[in-house]
Amino acid sequence: MKKKLRKIIISAILFVIALVVPFEKLIHTSYNAEYINNAIFVIAYLVVGLEILKKALKKIMRGKAFDENFLMSVATIGAFATGEFPEAVAVMLFYQIGELFQSYAVDKSRKSIASLMDIRPDYANVCRNEDVEKVEPDEVKIGEIILVKPGEKIPLDGKIVEGQTTIDTKALTGESVPRKVIEGEEVLSGSININGVIKIEVTKEFGESTVSKILELVESASSRKSTSENFITKFAKYYTPTVVIVAVLLAILPPIIIKDASFTTWLYRALSFLVVSCPCALVISIPLSFFGGIGGASKMGILIKGSNYLEALSKTEIVLFDKTGTLTEGVFEVQKVESINIAKEELLKIAAYTENYSNHPIAKSIKTAYGKEIDEKEIIKTEELSGLGIYAKIRKQEVFAGNEKLMKEQNIVFTKCEDIGTIVYIAIDKKYAGYILISDKIKEDSKKAIKELKKNGVKQIVMLTGDRKNVGEAVAKELEIDQVFTELLPDGKASKVEELLQAKSEKGKLAFAGDGINDAPVLALADIGIAMGGMGADSAIEAADIVIMTDEPSKIVSAIRLSKKTMKIVMENIVFAIFVKIAVLVLTAFGLSTMWEAVFADVGVSVIAIINALRVLNVKNLK
Repeated sequence: MKKKLRKIIISAILFVIALVVPFEKLIHTSYNAEYINNAIFVIAYLVVGLEILKKALKKIMRGKAFDENFLMSVATIGAFATGEFPEAVAVMLFYQIGELFQSYAVDKSRKSIASLMDIRPDYANVCRNEDVEKVEPDEVKIGEIILVKPGEKIPLDGKIVEGQTTIDTKALTGESVPRKVIEGEEVLSGSININGVIKIEVTKEFGESTVSKILELVESASSRKSTSENFITKFAKYYTPTVVIVAVLLAILPPIIIKDASFTTWLYRALSFLVVSCPCALVISIPLSFFGGIGGASKMGILIKGSNYLEALSKTEIVLFDKTGTLTEGVFEVQKVESINIAKEELLKIAAYTENYSNHPIAKSIKTAYGKEIDEKEIIKTEELSGLGIYAKIRKQEVFAGNEKLMKEQNIVFTKCEDIGTIVYIAIDKKYAGYILISDKIKEDSKKAIKELKKNGVKQIVMLTGDRKNVGEAVAKELEIDQVFTELLPDGKASKVEELLQAKSEKGKLAFAGDGINDAPVLALADIGIAMGGMGADSAIEAADIVIMTDEPSKIVSAIRLSKKTMKIVMENIVFAIFVKIAVLVLTAFGLSTMWEAVFADVGVSVIAIINALRVLNVKNLK
């Protein structure tokens, strides 16, 4: 960019000298003065234009002539041929100024993504054989212990096994406030260790780690183009050769048809027509707007996998939410244990043994509440019953632990619990033994998210959950959600999504936000799949189109606002560029404008459109 700027400055100085310096007074022969003047114009032109001429020639050699380099080359060489030296230099000089603005704008957009890319770790300190080895992150295996010192990036996902510290997660989540972490807590790769020495047990290989997945998502985002970008690419493909043909006809036909028409005059008009018709403003500013939008989203901890998804967000009519881990924290705690003909402590123990091999949040909460070591030798058999619960054989006892449906399916007489929360009914040897009440906390951010979604034009908000009716309805009522479907199995969620896809308008979009393994099919099915990436399952993040790194539902609102802002800027640039170009094209064809107006219609419009596109990077008011 500095090299291009130097060329522009040198060319501009020579251009001004050629325009201002009175060579005819300094050199007594007017012929020599004009010769020197024109020579300076040519030198000024070559300083900024030689690169463009080379590019145009290369494209012609490859049979791909029709682009902005070709248009600029033909127009400026033609201007020299008609004796319009100042115009020729001005067109190339201002075109390069427009290119400089484009480079600056793209560089600024890239820097916002580069700050995210800076999370890539260079090395990992691995504790091996009572020594610390510095190795590449992809050489570290699951289960190995890594040492992270203050100021270093955490290279792989893992769990702290020694020490405590404060970590900076800004590059991952967009959150500026550092987070304190202690022994036993999980940490994500890409975070920066601020002040303490910690040892981490690696839980994921580098290729599967958070940092690796984020980099992969961002790097591939530009390959998925929006409808607007695809339209402009096709538009430019047919538009450029069309205007070249029109310009040729404009130069040739009028002198043949119109009496006393000057070929030089009409050639000048045709060349001005070519300058005006260059589609730079559209070809540059529209992809730049989307590129900037994706970069701006990454600043907020929102990873958008392509500009097509950014565009689709602006048309969102229906938003579906999973409940657990999306609208609620997904941190379950045992609130009550009620038993029949058995001690409460014994019932809790049996439940913990039954749930031992399950990774479900409910199972984890029961094991946490039990708080003692589980003797796995006593667990003879376990079987997960999809959508119902778990069957286990503990010592000689047969245990069923799950929901109402499980009790009914096994023909077990039980007393229904009316408490609000998740109820795990337990039957031992086909006899009802009691229940455990577990409740989940609604995220502080959820109510604000629902409220703001409605303000931003979302027509319907729906919650889908596998929880009991009274639990789901209680959460929906508190959050003022329009509709709730409860007691759904994974295939039931998919069916509801298919139904609601039929309910939206033709141009409207349906977004689904979830975080669990069983949400992956629904995320893929929705028009826009949004995964809560902070604590979400890998399969959900993989299937999603957008990943919210902070697990905050309100970030969906920010993403929609950013999308609408991006689309508004895109439409402003399209309307402005087309209107100005058509107006000047008509004026040029009738000889009512010169090449100076043509320069503004091309370069001026491009610069204005680029500056307008840069506005999308300002995301402060979207948070």
